Amino acid sequence: MLKTNIQQMKESLAGQKIFAECKRYKPGVGFICKAKDIGLDIFVQCLEKDSRRCPFSVRYSRSYFCKSPARVHAAKELEK
Repeated sequence: MLKTNIQQMKESLAGQKIFAECKRYKPGVGFICKAKDIGLDIFVQCLEKDSRRCPFSVRYSRSYFCKSPARVHAAKELEK
C-alpha cells in the first residue's frame, strides 16, 4: 500500500518542479528528512537535528518548520 501511495504522489506531482527544489529528496529513495504534519497548510514540523542548515527551514520560537512544497505534500499525503 505504501508503494501505491508513493506512486500516486509522484503521479500527482508529475511535471512540477517541486522535487527539483527539495534538496533532501533522492530519486528512488524518497525523502531523507524527518517531518511531521501539524495541521498547517504550507508547513510541516521539521524533526531533523540540523534544521537550521536546510534552505527550506523556518524557525519560529524553539521549533523549525519545513516550507518545501514537496516535503509538505509528502507529509500530508503519505503519513496519514
